[in-house]
Amino acid sequence: MTRASKAVTDSRANLPFVYRQYSAAQLREVLYKMYLIRRFEEGAEECYTRGLIHGTMHLSIGQEASAVGICMPLAQDDQITSTHRGHGHCIAKGAEVKRMFAEFFGKTTGYCKGRGGSMHIADVGKGNLGANGIVGGGIPIAVGAALSAKMMKTGKAVVSFFGDGANNEGAFHEALNIAAIWKLPVIFVCENNGYGMSTSTARSTAVKNIAERAAAYSMPGVIVNGNIFSEVAEASHQAVARARAGEGPTLIESKTYRHRGHSKSDRNRYRTKEEIEDWMSNRDPITLFESELREFGFIDNKGIEAIRDAVAQEIADGIEFAKASPSPDVRDTGNYVYTEQA
Repeated sequence: MTRASKAVTDSRANLPFVYRQYSAAQLREVLYKMYLIRRFEEGAEECYTRGLIHGTMHLSIGQEASAVGICMPLAQDDQITSTHRGHGHCIAKGAEVKRMFAEFFGKTTGYCKGRGGSMHIADVGKGNLGANGIVGGGIPIAVGAALSAKMMKTGKAVVSFFGDGANNEGAFHEALNIAAIWKLPVIFVCENNGYGMSTSTARSTAVKNIAERAAAYSMPGVIVNGNIFSEVAEASHQAVARARAGEGPTLIESKTYRHRGHSKSDRNRYRTKEEIEDWMSNRDPITLFESELREFGFIDNKGIEAIRDAVAQEIADGIEFAKASPSPDVRDTGNYVYTEQA
């Protein structure tokens, strides 16, 4: 090791985990993905307002560090299950925003041929087993995938994302119990944004921290600040390593916050303007990550602007792709419903 390279190594020794684990290029890609999630959802919100998207949607604006941080140590063939608030998870796992927009628009070029919409995007080729409109519905699916990985000795890890509301569902407890008994390679990730629809976790959940419930199933329960990318990524890195080593599941509680309401129909009267403004102004995950990148010398303002411009172009191109894509033919309504017989 040269004297110069040793000096660089020594200077990074006391930095948070991700700045020691990943290269500057990888961390700039993280910032790109976080912006891509944010701008995708803002673009989808605008298209909804203009009447280009029908139905409803559940935005995860404010939760970007949680999605990208958890997916950071995953390989392409590792698998995830997602939620009704799953756009960030899809992009963090490698989904193309143009095909996501097409799905929102109900076009045939979408991930589910326009039949799934906002809440049901899946990309099996990149390990995304699908978002799920049922609260807690993805948790047992992830356990099944993890059982398959263990029996087939594939070495895959499986992540199950769910919200705080799902921790009071029976499927949550059944899944954690069987995953612990069989030491399955699954990581349970509760993105606790403080509210299940309009009910706060303080009113709906008996324990103060959802991660405390891990003790009942003999697995680690880890609490992280879900708006600090490095905290989330470090917890995920450790949980994935534990899963791959055959040591069983982990429950991670990522404490975060959604800037928007539960869905587009939410009138948002159960939260104060002061609370929302505090999270948006002082605890925004993208702003916090940018500040660290600049402070530790991984990027400068010019580099950040370049990322913002590139993301804006990708979003604009994605929306145009969706607009130009064909709509399904009514004669094909029954297609893609059943698996074709061999």
